[in-house]
Amino acid sequence: MTATTPVPDDRAAPGADNATGLDGAPAPGSTPAAGAASAPGATPAPAPDSAGAEPAAAPGSSPWQLARRELRGRPAVRVSLCVVLLFVLMAVTAPWLGALGGWSPEQFDKTAIDPYLGGQPLGSFGGISPEHWLGVEPVTGRDLFARVVHGAQVSLLIAFAATAIVVVAGTAAGIAAGYFGGRTDAVLSRLMDLTMSFPSLIFMIAMLSVAKDVNRIVLMTSVIGVFGWPGIARVVRGQTLSLKHREYVDAARVGGSGPWRILTRDILPGVSGPVIAYTTLLIPGMISTEAALSYLGVGVRPPTPSWGQMIAESVAYYETDPMYFVIPSVFLFLAVLAFTLLGDALRDILDPRGGRT
Repeated sequence: MTATTPVPDDRAAPGADNATGLDGAPAPGSTPAAGAASAPGATPAPAPDSAGAEPAAAPGSSPWQLARRELRGRPAVRVSLCVVLLFVLMAVTAPWLGALGGWSPEQFDKTAIDPYLGGQPLGSFGGISPEHWLGVEPVTGRDLFARVVHGAQVSLLIAFAATAIVVVAGTAAGIAAGYFGGRTDAVLSRLMDLTMSFPSLIFMIAMLSVAKDVNRIVLMTSVIGVFGWPGIARVVRGQTLSLKHREYVDAARVGGSGPWRILTRDILPGVSGPVIAYTTLLIPGMISTEAALSYLGVGVRPPTPSWGQMIAESVAYYETDPMYFVIPSVFLFLAVLAFTLLGDALRDILDPRGGRT
């Protein structure tokens, strides 16, 4: 009986391992040639990105790199960030923008109003013309563009300054209460409760009404800042309570680091994300508070322009000159909306648990 010689078969059995052999399969650890078919069930190697797309985030990316990458992927956030930067630039350059328009915010233009119609602006849409880009005020003829850009400077200055007071005071109180605990925590927590339970709006109105011959911007900034710190202090206190028993904090304490070094080097960086997100959400509230106080007549006094003050003065003319009411209202709405959208996005990225219940 003649023995049959087996013929070598080049086809790999299903599920067979791709080991080094005479069949030409790649050795373990080697890179397969381009275009080679992979074995069934094997995970294909990632192909190089020929389109130049941005690679995925590296595991060691910092929170700020992740935040920047996330913000770039949200069109609404990009638009709101551009609006915020535009308002900040407008507030910083308000004197030059007013000079570019050719009018100061206190300058009257009697030629732009009709004295026989109760001082109504001449022309359509509230007197919009090449001389007055956003029209003029009724009766006085003051340029609305100059008053709006200077009003942005006043509103954002008060909002940013009051927010800085709130963030510094609230962060310091929250970290101290959460880290030291005991009597310090009890005293600061009761002070937070007392301040939050106080009718702050009524007190602000009363205090601003009786104050005479003072700098209204400084007074409003101080009063708003005094009543705004407990909210962020509570957030920081809760974060500090969860951080002070972490391993790296215990290691720093055992290594001989003092409280000040631990608070500034270990605790503060850990609470910076929620603080920044909370700060961005505070600014639109501060802008609205300043506008409300000026609307009620206890905020910025004329002739200093303010969006809230302009809206209050325009109420008497909303039927005969609606543009006088619309223009400052649109600027106030856009500023609050842009800061709110940006703050919401930063909170979702930097403090994802803070916005969820």
